[in-house]
Amino acid sequence: MGTSQSREGLEVTDSDSDYENEEETEHYEDAKTTHSTELDDVDAKLKALKLKYQTPSSSAKPLPQNAVKLYLHIGGNTPNAKWILSDKHTSYAFHKDTDENENDDVWLLTVGSKVRARVSSEMQLKMFGDQRRVDFVADGVWALKFPSDDTYRRFVTEFQSCMFENVYGIECTEENKVKIYGKEFIGWVKPEAADDSVWEDAVSGEPSPSPSPSRRRNDLMEEFEEAANGGVQTLTLGALDNSFMVNDTGVHVYRNFDRGIHGKGVAVKFAGDGSTPNKALLMRAETNMMLMSPLNDGKPHASKLHQLDIETGKIVTEWKFGKDGADLTMRDITNDTKGSQLDPSESTFLGLDDNRLCQWDMRDRKGIVQNIATASSSPVLHWSQGHQFSRGTNFQCFATTGDGSIVVGSLDGKIRLYSKTSMRMAKTAFPGLGSPITSVDVTYDGKWVLGTTDTYLVLICTLFTDKDGRTKTGFSGRMGNRIPAPRLLKLTPLDSHLAGANNKFHGGHFSWVTENGKQERHLVATVGKFSVIWDFQQVKNSAHECYRNQEGLKSCYCYKIILKDESIVESRFMHDKFAVSDSPEAPLVVATPMKVSSISMSGKRHG
Repeated sequence: MGTSQSREGLEVTDSDSDYENEEETEHYEDAKTTHSTELDDVDAKLKALKLKYQTPSSSAKPLPQNAVKLYLHIGGNTPNAKWILSDKHTSYAFHKDTDENENDDVWLLTVGSKVRARVSSEMQLKMFGDQRRVDFVADGVWALKFPSDDTYRRFVTEFQSCMFENVYGIECTEENKVKIYGKEFIGWVKPEAADDSVWEDAVSGEPSPSPSPSRRRNDLMEEFEEAANGGVQTLTLGALDNSFMVNDTGVHVYRNFDRGIHGKGVAVKFAGDGSTPNKALLMRAETNMMLMSPLNDGKPHASKLHQLDIETGKIVTEWKFGKDGADLTMRDITNDTKGSQLDPSESTFLGLDDNRLCQWDMRDRKGIVQNIATASSSPVLHWSQGHQFSRGTNFQCFATTGDGSIVVGSLDGKIRLYSKTSMRMAKTAFPGLGSPITSVDVTYDGKWVLGTTDTYLVLICTLFTDKDGRTKTGFSGRMGNRIPAPRLLKLTPLDSHLAGANNKFHGGHFSWVTENGKQERHLVATVGKFSVIWDFQQVKNSAHECYRNQEGLKSCYCYKIILKDESIVESRFMHDKFAVSDSPEAPLVVATPMKVSSISMSGKRHG
């Protein structure tokens, strides 16, 4: 488990006074002092001999337009990792051309003959304004150094404009920004104009965490690791006695402890069509589980559910989705509220399809639980409430708050907030940033929403002040003009490269609380063999070192990584009640196809 500390973010040394003449290989910040001392010694000796450095003559060759130095990172995260100077006399250009994966012309970035990449979030561009430098991924990890602040800022502006046009298909003008985002959300494309006071209020009165470099993992300790019987599809954690893993042979039961989960050696075998469920939902004080299997067409949609009685280990019924006599499909299901799986009388749950948001009821229209034993065919769930939207919403995922408010993520990147009383009209609709939302979560109190995309996580604050001066969330009312800009959680270019080109972020979640007054403390997401953990309080802190010298939306790169030896299926924090006295958080459970691990977090902080 674990990885060594990344050196990706350490400063690439540079001689500002002589941009043209430079060592062929440049080293890390820890070698900078020695390098500078040697130059100082030479300088002193030359001056003692009354010699002068050669000064550029008026006829010296000027720097080419868009001049940059290009560096390549080699060695990954090994002790021998380093930056090497790949080309000290080169230039960059943004130009339109046909991308290999696109039918239309798109903006590309080229650097000399060595770099050619589509301008997109997949480049994972990271800015170092104080060093006049950007790092990015393009079949390797590269860095550009600029000769002046003006050339650095011009590159960043051009990059952001090209990305806007690649995402939305229109030129990046002030008018088009308003067209895409709306006047209320102009702070999302002009963060300097956004109201950051809610972020400040979020951390006021609380101690600021010490900054922790990326990949630092001294305070993580693995407690348990067990074989998972192969083919793990889903991890479903319980807040009571048990948690569950679903694989292609059945549902495997694990016992919850304050240091993690342990297998009980008990499994419920599947019977029927043989399809493996991709979604498991606990209900009725965690005595029942709803299992949803996708249709056999490669899509996530399902037309039915199996209800498992955990105490008897038997499938008690197969439910169908239907409305007004017509069969329906669902792509996702979730509990009515963030804690309703603990309710022993729970008979309803929520469903989501591409253009549907609804509540399903296992009782008939008169409120009586349907008699499964005497039914001649699969009973149909009762559509209790909901709405079928016109085509185009392209819902992908959803989650609920402690009071039953609903957040929905869409293919176009939009995140919509619905109150617990109406599924017809979103109270607030946050614009997309250009990437589909593949997973979404929300804090118990509804104040914070976490959306997952392939290349980053987006953290949104839903708080606003209404015209009467009352603080509300976007679930209960329409947010006004002073909407705070979101924050992005990203991997450094090096870690993104190490995670693999085909590995995408998935399953971003807050830690788990089901009680008013308690605050989630961490965020976790999975990418490839990495389980990535952010300190929630640190992300909210506007004074955090990650946010210095950035332009555009604030991006946080301070996290801890847990490395496994195979791709991770899911990473989830156990319920807050399993946090022990010497730990700031409940254990994290990490499931791979072959193993399940429980990781504890100590109370120590590292600067």
